[in-house]
Amino acid sequence: MARPDLNLLVTLDVLLQEGNVTRAAERLRLSPSAMSRALARLRKTTGDPLLVRAGRGLVRTPHALELVERVGHIVQDAEALLRPAETVDLGVVSRTFTLRTSDGFVESFGPDLISRVIEKAPGVRLRFMQKTNNDAASLRDGTVDLEIGVADETIREIRAESVFKDRFVGVVRMGHPLTRTKITPKRYASGGHIRVSRRGLERGAVDEALRPYGLEREITVVVGGFAAALALARASDLIATVPERQTRNLRTDLWMFPLPIPTPEITVSMLWHPRLDVDPAHRWLRTCVRRVSAEIDAAV
Repeated sequence: MARPDLNLLVTLDVLLQEGNVTRAAERLRLSPSAMSRALARLRKTTGDPLLVRAGRGLVRTPHALELVERVGHIVQDAEALLRPAETVDLGVVSRTFTLRTSDGFVESFGPDLISRVIEKAPGVRLRFMQKTNNDAASLRDGTVDLEIGVADETIREIRAESVFKDRFVGVVRMGHPLTRTKITPKRYASGGHIRVSRRGLERGAVDEALRPYGLEREITVVVGGFAAALALARASDLIATVPERQTRNLRTDLWMFPLPIPTPEITVSMLWHPRLDVDPAHRWLRTCVRRVSAEIDAAV
């Protein structure tokens, strides 16, 4: 069977409401002759006259009377589906968002983010996953709704928005020898170090920053995350080098110091797939992350 022209639904709705070809034509900004042709097509499609002559006017057939309310609801629903999604009633949203985050984000930003979400949208659940690589496949297939971390600029398909800046700092246990002396590049490099690398690499940005000084760190141990690095620093004389803002709640009982060498600033971003750009609930979640990050950033 040939598929019916769904554009005729709007014409049918207006014709049945008005019961008059001329007025229906005016509402749809058509000529009376164009509207008459549309009515003829509707009659052929439905197999019913729909509007018949009664004196100087037209009256609806029994079938047309049955269709009036149904067609009206269908057209309204269709218009709602095609209308830009601008707002969302957070009080009735029931949804789980999966966030893949960089190490330390949940500990430092999670409590404020969760509190904000529960207050505004009690039906929303957050599921946090540890970021172990920069693969964008999970964003593409919808396994992850939002990622927090350093953006891979080579993946142009994924949306990215900077949410805060971070910098590397040194961290040692309370009473460590470095707490009692001026920290120079040489003193910093001479201690035993904990290197953080998800891929197990022994050299990174800090080591490159030491190179112009003719210095090299002694890497004693390599771990996969900042929490592990701080735990080792807490229980030894090893030095951990970690992002300041992302580890603020993980190092409250440790001694922090600015690095005596210039290191690149870290830009932490939100990343998501373009299909979620205009999704109202997802836009609201991004706003929450943005505001929580700004508040914590201002407090540091």
